[in-house]
Amino acid sequence: MISATKSLSVRLRQNVSGVAAVEFALTAPIVLTMFLSGAELTNYAVTKMRVSQLVLHVADNGSRIGTDTALAVKQISEAQINDLLIGANLQAGSLDLLHQGRVILSSLEAMPAPDEAKFKVHWQRCFGQKVYSSAYGDQGATNLTSFGPLTKQITSVPVGSAIMYVEISYTYKPLISSRLVPSTEFRDTAAMMVRDQRDFTGGVAASGVYNNENVVASTCPA
Repeated sequence: MISATKSLSVRLRQNVSGVAAVEFALTAPIVLTMFLSGAELTNYAVTKMRVSQLVLHVADNGSRIGTDTALAVKQISEAQINDLLIGANLQAGSLDLLHQGRVILSSLEAMPAPDEAKFKVHWQRCFGQKVYSSAYGDQGATNLTSFGPLTKQITSVPVGSAIMYVEISYTYKPLISSRLVPSTEFRDTAAMMVRDQRDFTGGVAASGVYNNENVVASTCPA
């Protein structure tokens, strides 16, 4: 009996047929976690980059829109602004900007004399169903000396021109778990100077925005 037991013990010590299965069982959770975390963080980084590119494109396009007139002063319309915002949603593609985000486009313009050193939010338009208001100022805000986050504030607007300021707030939907990413809330901003001479005093209620097409304006909720 003792001899048989010793023989069995020797055979068991020498038998390595199940080592690979045991090692796999021990390492599988670690490898799987690393794989899933990598996939989640990659998707997070790509989504954040797409939002950053989108906010730049909206600001750039907002600075270019307008219809030339015989006076060579561009006029912008509610229809053009709507097209700009709808185009942003199409550009966002799978991000589903309509349901998961909010785009806020603000026209920053200098105050009339003698307060030219300050500026105002002359008009503001929004797109997206996410509940979010501008973090820096709503339409009608006046006598502003700064606009935007502390690290990149707008502190002045040239007289006779405007700055198109865009804010995007977006809620990221994780592929796997929100615990694998730093945050599910994205905030990004961009600003562009209006490229051409633009009519800032005409249009509806002297807002600088015309609505000859009688479209529904993409106004921001109060």
